[in-house]
Amino acid sequence: QVQLVESGGGLVQPGESLRLSCAASGSTLSITVMGWYRQAPGKQRELVATVDSGGNTNYGDSAKGRFTISRDNAKNTVSLQMNSLKPEDTAVYYCHVMTQFFYTYWGPGTQVIVSS
Repeated sequence: QVQLVESGGGLVQPGESLRLSCAASGSTLSITVMGWYRQAPGKQRELVATVDSGGNTNYGDSAKGRFTISRDNAKNTVSLQMNSLKPEDTAVYYCHVMTQFFYTYWGPGTQVIVSS
């Protein structure tokens, strides 16, 4: 079992930045991929970014060029630096991990609101 706790969400104005963090606990040695997904009201959950244990990253189209994912394997944390935020980035952001046996775990989510 892996437990995830997100932090860093909030209300920001368009063009501002925000940094999300997620701390994993429990069976963290089995984690392979860590990442972020988001879900806006009335929309499906979508990929924001992932990073594997080797540091290889993958970004969703909406995140490319503006968001940066990073991972600290020693601390079992994954962070998402979000720059140049837009109103359409408003969503609940979920931390996600996958283990070596392809089990997946989700955090409870953190709300990000981008509004003037």
